Amino acid sequence: MKKRSAVVKRKTKETDITVKLNIDGTGESKIKSGIGILDHMLELFAFHGLFDLDISARGDFKVDIHHTNEDIGIVLGEAFKKALGDKKGIRRFWSISVPMEEVVATVVVDISGRGAYKLNTGKTAVLVKTQDGYALNDAEHFLEAFAKHSGINLNISLNPNQDLHTTLEPIFKAFGLALDQATQIDPRRKGVPSTKGVID
Repeated sequence: MKKRSAVVKRKTKETDITVKLNIDGTGESKIKSGIGILDHMLELFAFHGLFDLDISARGDFKVDIHHTNEDIGIVLGEAFKKALGDKKGIRRFWSISVPMEEVVATVVVDISGRGAYKLNTGKTAVLVKTQDGYALNDAEHFLEAFAKHSGINLNISLNPNQDLHTTLEPIFKAFGLALDQATQIDPRRKGVPSTKGVID
């Protein structure tokens, strides 16, 4: 099988980011974004998804974390899109639920070529606290940037609690597990998993 890997770089006046990705890896990661909780969540994502992932990032932290957080999502999404190539033989769809204490995150992915993101927390009004300046809203910006630039439909259902770490951890574990399964090659599938014959 052709190696499904990519190196993507993005350098702007605000950030300088390099992502090295091997989809068919062993879960090894080296992540230095300057945003501690994001590093940890991406380590969980890579470990459970069995992706080899190397991310180095420098950003304008004198302003805030916004540009770096979002741009890492952009570059990681582009790396997955590049590594997947024409997407022949992939499963394309997967969903999985992961619990952590009373929190359960369900992640549904469709590698459709049409990037879209949705977080559904139901009718539960829970104020999730920030941690070291990072908030649930920041994680959403990261995930939305990933979805749009990877061409992946990413839908998450969640019952959060007040602790950000406990809320985010099952999301990123489920995200890695679902994406691992959706990117797997189905030996029965001879072409692109779309009746159109192409996934952009």
